[in-house]
Amino acid sequence: MNDTTQITRGAATKAAAASTAPEGTVMPPVDVVEDADGITLRADLPGVSKERLNLQVEADTLIIEGDLGLSVPEGMDATHVEVSFPRYRRVFTLSKELDADKVSAELSNGVLTLRIPKAAHAQARRIPVQAGG
Repeated sequence: MNDTTQITRGAATKAAAASTAPEGTVMPPVDVVEDADGITLRADLPGVSKERLNLQVEADTLIIEGDLGLSVPEGMDATHVEVSFPRYRRVFTLSKELDADKVSAELSNGVLTLRIPKAAHAQARRIPVQAGG
């Protein structure tokens, strides 16, 4: 299996729903919402700061990676640890209908919000009708 989820027309449908993350990483939960103008992805990345977040688009692939900023204060030892993987990673294959050059991103309170608009050729347009004589 791979760690890639495909985003196609009807973006909320995941073509690779059963995927795994590489060893040492956690696949963050992601919501994908499609509207007439594009898609919005919301990824839960608690503990990741803007400086530790890496977003990349390569051809039709979107890569989300983030390192957890969890550390134990100096002179203390952790007696119980529930978060053992220090890295989030998620990979998506983007539809050709999306404009990967216009991705916008915002990180707030541990939630990454990505907005990917539809390409001009994929957007609905109204066709004017001429009246006949």
